[in-house]
Amino acid sequence: MLDNDTGHTIFLEDLEIGMKRDLTKLITDADIEKFAEVSTDHNPVHLDEEYARETVFEGRIAHGMLTAGLISAVIGEQLPGHGTIYLGQTLKFMAPVRPGDIVHVEVEVAEIDHKKRRVRLLTQASIGKTVVLRGEANVLAPSKKLD
Repeated sequence: MLDNDTGHTIFLEDLEIGMKRDLTKLITDADIEKFAEVSTDHNPVHLDEEYARETVFEGRIAHGMLTAGLISAVIGEQLPGHGTIYLGQTLKFMAPVRPGDIVHVEVEVAEIDHKKRRVRLLTQASIGKTVVLRGEANVLAPSKKLD
């Protein structure tokens, strides 16, 4: 991991539209292998270079959900942070992530419903200028008044 400002909570009352947090991580062979083990997804496109070279990707790629998990890390650790509950996430995978890629994930507050404690977040992952994943998350944000 290159940077990740972890362990903070931004309560519902302190959130603002346009607020952003991010994380940058180098994706390693070990990350992919650990994700395969935990998820039980042993698709050879992730683990077998010889097999993966013969696919449309022309080489190994990381699990899409490994990249999506970095979005979860930003939401659960930074924005809003500890105490946040995921309600939903849309994901559009736009380009592969490979071992050795440095992925930058950004989460931005798009909408806040204070009465329901709901927050809509724009989510994106990039490698350099290439967007590899885009989506939206809906979360229940922690509140100073209720938690």
